[in-house]
Amino acid sequence: MNTEHHTITTPVTPELLRGALDVEATAHGLLPHRLPARARRQIPDEQLAMAEAQPSGVRLAFRTRATSVELDTLPTKRSYRGLPAPADGVYDLLIDGGLAAQTTVSGGNVRTVDLASGAAELVEGPPGTARFAGLPAGEKDVEIWLPHTEITELIALRTDAPVEPAPDSGRRVWLHHGSSISHGSNATHPTAVWPAMAAARGGVELLNLGFGGGALLDPFTARAIRDTPADLISLKIGINVVNADAMRLRAFVPAVHGFLDTVREGHPTTPLLVVSPVLCPVQEDTPGPLAPDFGSGTVRFKATGDPAERAAGRLTLTVVRDALARIVEQRAAEDPHLHHLDGRELYGERDYAECPLPDEVHPDPEGHRRIAENFARHVFGAGGPFAARPEPALD
Repeated sequence: MNTEHHTITTPVTPELLRGALDVEATAHGLLPHRLPARARRQIPDEQLAMAEAQPSGVRLAFRTRATSVELDTLPTKRSYRGLPAPADGVYDLLIDGGLAAQTTVSGGNVRTVDLASGAAELVEGPPGTARFAGLPAGEKDVEIWLPHTEITELIALRTDAPVEPAPDSGRRVWLHHGSSISHGSNATHPTAVWPAMAAARGGVELLNLGFGGGALLDPFTARAIRDTPADLISLKIGINVVNADAMRLRAFVPAVHGFLDTVREGHPTTPLLVVSPVLCPVQEDTPGPLAPDFGSGTVRFKATGDPAERAAGRLTLTVVRDALARIVEQRAAEDPHLHHLDGRELYGERDYAECPLPDEVHPDPEGHRRIAENFARHVFGAGGPFAARPEPALD
């Protein structure tokens, strides 16, 4: 019996990718981006530039009979000065929609950030390989979800059988925009980020535009959403605006209207859900800016504003929730496809009591699971704004 296995190298091309809006050719290979080049040229800070290049929700999708898969990558990992180095990011391999294997890639570049000053230093390192062996024989649909918080340059894909791009699933495309919670802070692997889990429960294809620290109603993000095909759109608005103390109420309200106006230019009748912030006690009634606190030996966050200044238009999560509810109520009179969800329905007081926020801002893995389950129930479930509509009966 001939047991020799022949390795096939397949170029990583955009046709193999899902969840990215753009790709950039680099000296090493292909770098997925979650904002298009025009938007990236308008990014004003390194935080968003880093976040949009971290491939939360981005995955390779192909059909193959291969039992061995190797993916060469160059990761850029993030660490924080004065804190232990984080674990290597996880690559999730799914077969026919189910999680089948996980691995990591050592080495790569390391970008060290000083949380106090925002300064960053990059130390370059070598590429590595994500290896998956012993996969079941037979034709199957394979997805490799990239680490959600590691910038990942894709170099080469090797298999022991030919691959072809996965066929269109026929599922609805859900585009979600939000903050670091949507991006996946504190999630342990890429398919455990709450939008990924909610998408699986809702039977939809995810396009995750959750950007850590970057949901600030930027016009270039609104234009990117406007120009991207999608069947369902959700916008989780508010917490980054409060965290950064970026606006007062006078500027926030028209900024939300402008963001929605731009999205509606490209999606006039698409179901559009505005989600207000989940519960975050340190910011409920205290304005930002948010500041890191290292007093406990780990990173925790605290709000540094003065609650008395709410009367002058300083934003808190309570103020933001009230404003978003009014905005959606006003616009929905002429836009029947616009919907609102109070974020505390996803993570509220009971959830905080049972699984508190480890750093006072971001949920732990159990929190991600709860948010996903609650979103699926309220939004994709019967009577929800994204509930699947029954097919019309044939005559």
